[in-house]
Amino acid sequence: MIYLDYNATTPLSPEVLEAMQPYLARHFGNPSSIHAAGREARAAIDDARDRLARLLGAKSHEIIFTGGGTESDNLAVIGLARACAAQGRHLVTSASEHHAVLHAFEYLEKKEGFRVTWLPVDRYGRIDLDQLAAALTPETTLVSIMSANNETGTLQPVKEIGALCRERGVIFHSDAIQSFGKEPIPKGACDALSLTAHKFHGPKGAGLLYLRAGLPVERLQHGGSHENQRRPGTENVAAIVGLAKAAELAVASMDAERPRQAALRDMLWEGIRAAFPAAVMNGDPRARLANTLNASFPGLNGESLLINLDLAGICASSGSACMVGSIQASHVLLAMGVPPALAQATVRFSLGHETTAAEIELANSKLPEIFARLVAPDES
Repeated sequence: MIYLDYNATTPLSPEVLEAMQPYLARHFGNPSSIHAAGREARAAIDDARDRLARLLGAKSHEIIFTGGGTESDNLAVIGLARACAAQGRHLVTSASEHHAVLHAFEYLEKKEGFRVTWLPVDRYGRIDLDQLAAALTPETTLVSIMSANNETGTLQPVKEIGALCRERGVIFHSDAIQSFGKEPIPKGACDALSLTAHKFHGPKGAGLLYLRAGLPVERLQHGGSHENQRRPGTENVAAIVGLAKAAELAVASMDAERPRQAALRDMLWEGIRAAFPAAVMNGDPRARLANTLNASFPGLNGESLLINLDLAGICASSGSACMVGSIQASHVLLAMGVPPALAQATVRFSLGHETTAAEIELANSKLPEIFARLVAPDES
């Protein structure tokens, strides 16, 4: 199997599993208990929080542990919007956000009477800073723009967005779920930042929200006083330990992995173009993640292409892994102006730490037969 769907999820790192192991067995205490077993668990969470804060250039109390990226995005968008509603009820986001952000804004707009400005993106998937500046009003309380698109890999100008929002006194949240460990996050650019462990070789079900000290957030769940009364529920100790270890490993390997994966991505694109010259690359050709290749294949059926890739032992996807079973064209590509028929003939290939040149060469060797079968199906 050639796994080229790392933007959907990544395998658990052996080092991460080793770090988690004691908290899956021997150290099983509830971190809210005051006895020795509980204190062991609490110490592990405190240590993970401190380490993650150092990586993000944050203070420990600015880290809120969550159950994953979707919860982190929802807590940021809905929690901040509600908490700041007395100051204003205007919000800004982009048309190409992940559904965890997009649907949170839609909920606020439709159910709670907030006014949302949906910024367009250009043909590469980037917002226009002048349009963002023009959209901000005295009633604007929150801007949420992802740092890297999960489907195309396009990078947004996070540093510049942060500076603009800071100048205008507006909170800036960024969904950094796809970019963390792949691209540096400008220190101090964001007031709130969402991450999830399984995108960088950590466990599923563990995420965090960085929230700058002093910012109010309204909790979405009700129960205990965990996470400084911002996210109730007994903490998943093993997963939090794994999140911290995975984050450290991702940051440590980032500078070496970026050029390596970019070279493999470009090798894959050359193989695709050789086998199917009409293929079109989507996303910014320069400002994009090193591991991500989003390509459309005019005249082909995207679902058939994915099935044939899978039969050949190549794992890829049509876009966001959160849209399982969806037959609709990607909202990201449509926002970029890609025609619907072409958007539905699109495949996302995403590489990771385990991807090798030998795998890409093998994948490229299988492509001519796959495309030949799809372009000229057996008529017998």
